[in-house]
Amino acid sequence: MSDLHAQLLAAFDAEYRDHLAAIRRELARSEHGQGGDIRDAFRRAHSLKGAARAVDLPAIEELAHRLETAFSRALDGEMALDRAGVSVIELGLDAVEAFASEVAAGGSPRYPDAALAALEDLLAGRAASPAAAASPPAGDEPEWDEASPRPPAPEGPEPGNVEYLRVSAVQIDELSDAMHRLSDRIRAGDKALEALPRIEAEIAGLRRDLAANRGARGRGPSGAGEAGRRVEALSRSVLGVRTLHGNAAVAVDQQARRVRDRIDQLSLVTVDTIFGGFGRILRDLARSEGRDVDVQVSGLDLQADRRVLQALKDPVMHVLRNALSHGAEAAQDRVAAGRPAHLSVTLAFRSQAGRLIVTVRDDGRGPDLRRIEEVAIERGLLPRRAADQPAPPADHLLSLVFEPQFSTAPQVDRIAGRGMGLSVVAEAARRLHGHVMLRPGRPRGAEVTISAPLLATRQTLLLARVGARDVGLPTHAVETLLRLPVASLQSVEGRPAARIRTGGQDITVPVVALSALIDAAETPLPVEAGHIKAILLRRGERRCAVAVDMFLDVQTVVVGAAPMQGRDASFVSGAVLLDGDRPALALDPEAIVDQWLRDQASVSGGRFGLADLHAPAERAPATILVVDDSITTRTLEKSILEAQGYRVLLSVDGLDALSRLRSGEALVDLVVADVEMPRMDGFGLLQAIRNDPGLADVPVILMTSRASQEDVRKGLELGARAYITKQNFDQRELLATIGQLL
Repeated sequence: MSDLHAQLLAAFDAEYRDHLAAIRRELARSEHGQGGDIRDAFRRAHSLKGAARAVDLPAIEELAHRLETAFSRALDGEMALDRAGVSVIELGLDAVEAFASEVAAGGSPRYPDAALAALEDLLAGRAASPAAAASPPAGDEPEWDEASPRPPAPEGPEPGNVEYLRVSAVQIDELSDAMHRLSDRIRAGDKALEALPRIEAEIAGLRRDLAANRGARGRGPSGAGEAGRRVEALSRSVLGVRTLHGNAAVAVDQQARRVRDRIDQLSLVTVDTIFGGFGRILRDLARSEGRDVDVQVSGLDLQADRRVLQALKDPVMHVLRNALSHGAEAAQDRVAAGRPAHLSVTLAFRSQAGRLIVTVRDDGRGPDLRRIEEVAIERGLLPRRAADQPAPPADHLLSLVFEPQFSTAPQVDRIAGRGMGLSVVAEAARRLHGHVMLRPGRPRGAEVTISAPLLATRQTLLLARVGARDVGLPTHAVETLLRLPVASLQSVEGRPAARIRTGGQDITVPVVALSALIDAAETPLPVEAGHIKAILLRRGERRCAVAVDMFLDVQTVVVGAAPMQGRDASFVSGAVLLDGDRPALALDPEAIVDQWLRDQASVSGGRFGLADLHAPAERAPATILVVDDSITTRTLEKSILEAQGYRVLLSVDGLDALSRLRSGEALVDLVVADVEMPRMDGFGLLQAIRNDPGLADVPVILMTSRASQEDVRKGLELGARAYITKQNFDQRELLATIGQLL
């Protein structure tokens, strides 16, 4: 391949991805009644056709031509883009992506005859069958048999199988600059120590003088006085050297951190590198089974450690297949319930506090808690309960689906995972020092969240002393540190508890000695000066306060393997080496809360550690997210809204707001957003919200100084429920509008 052709293919790779993403976005908006721009989709298909011709890819050129024709007929009113038509167009887009990906990998892709035939049927007005036309391209699905254990991964690369990273020149320059600065700091530290030989010579001379003075005491005190002055000067010199060396050591440490961070950057790749084709793979899998599914993928531009992403590849596909299998419902049942006939699945990637958060949501039937309990009883994971006994807590039941070989699938099939269950996902997350959680979707369906470090080995740990051991807990699971007076502790069915306020709620949480959970022994709470030091851990909506002897430090450290046996092995995620070669165990906070839940969750009907047990049942205030880059405007709007009893969250721009909305940390009822903001403006935020199935129903009010009719029309066309100009701002208008929408 010539250099020019290689450059053209590289440019085409970026261009076709951009065109496909834009076309899919407009299709999704059109299908959900949000006014998708089919004219833009037509232009994109036309541009794609020309780009494919330029790099001599006739298969993609032919696909793009048929797509262009379909959009043209839709614009002329000759063809309706209903769900069946959109499914065929998606098949054509997936065929473009599969063919181009295979070309980029140096392969010889098969001509997309099936997709071309389906598009031709659509254009001819014949009933097209994308399910029959689809056959997932070889190599796209995980190539392992789920009915048998996966072979262990090799410790290193096989001979002749070397992995390469694409590194930008800017990163190399930054790393080189950081390394040179580190060398300069090391040399500065060496210069600080050059004075030591001179000081040693001074000390030797001082010894000689003092010896001579002792032999000539009868000649007066002048020699002793001179020695004293030299001792003072010597002390100042030693202090100066110590100061210079201390400053140099701090500078070296800072520069070493910069070098480490630059090196970390070299191992980062975009999520798109590993997961870019997962939407197409899931659609192909659904078509091969005769199912209709709408797949949305977001966050592909996020960067994370290549090793983390590779390790999550199979588990994420397993979760997607699980959503397709367990979430699927009969189309007529969905329509009867007022929902679209097709299943919607969302795969989202985001970062939070140094963690990679992967979320798979579906709007299907949701977890069957009764069936989970039945399987758990059959497997011996739960005792059979009497008819008058309450059911186990929902979060406890949902945690059981990650036990080995746990499956509620009524029958074994290709999609359902052949009975393997979600334990493979939990094990992969554990190896990455992460965790996984299943919970019911809002307002329906299911949601699986996988959390793992953005970088493969290092974690930020809160270090504490537990008995004679030092332990570390990942800070992402630590909600706060507590110092509880012993006299303030309550008793809930004979177990110690504390009433605290967190997240705007009064919550009664259990207080348990961490050593008691680890050692499975009755250990009293460690008390010092009438107080208990505790760490408030959170898993989902469940909180638990674990008491420790002492808080030590917060450090970012390399976590290695820690071979353990016995009960405490389930709590240990790795081992770290602290200053002075002190070993410490890195603990898994989710496993700690789960163990407490298994041991004591029957307390107060399983509500212990959840929302306030004694609070009267009243409607929680609506939560409003205010998005504005002006701190003055944010403060003003916050004070107005809080005075009316609303709960107010703040974001500084569209990207920050979108991350908060997708994080699920709070259920937002309404968004009030400025238009002109850095990184992502209000129009971009509004469009992203409307394109996200999990957020599309959240009402958005645009409040901005841009008062032109064109801007107002654009905002309303994008789906804003109201458009308020700041020039004529009246807080009564804002409050009245919010009242109508809520």
